[in-house]
This record gives sequence, structure tokens and C-alpha cells, in this order.
Amino acid sequence: MQTGHHTLNDLFAQLGLSSDDNAIEDFLARHHLVGEETLARAQFWSESQRKFLRDAILEDSDWCEVVDELDALLRH
Repeated sequence: MQTGHHTLNDLFAQLGLSSDDNAIEDFLARHHLVGEETLARAQFWSESQRKFLRDAILEDSDWCEVVDELDALLRH
């Protein structure tokens, strides 16, 4: 099975968020994960965004790498 390589910009677009570099930087500056908080349970997501993020990891989809990247970026 061929999987695609998704970028952070692709992920933001998939989540229905502004996906240009400046919008992503702004999002990362305004949102953070603390301690054991999981990405998909963060309060700043809608229910459909939570489901997508959770499923990406649980299903080991071709989105999981960039979802992990977003998780790491939100912890800095």
C-alpha cells in the first residue's frame, strides 16, 4: 500500500484550519499541551478534529507522522 507524505500545512488544511506558515506559527504560539494531556483531548479542537487526530494515531494512518509532529510542537 502506498502512503503519502503529509506536511504540517496539509494537516492544518485537513483539520479545516488556516494552513499557511504564518497561521500555523500563530496557532502554535497560542496553543499548548501540558503534562499528560493528549493531543486529541485538547480543548481547542472541535469534536470532528478530535476524532480525526485520534483515528490517525489509532489506525496508524499515513497522517500519524505529521500528527505526532504537531503533538511535539505543541509541547514546546
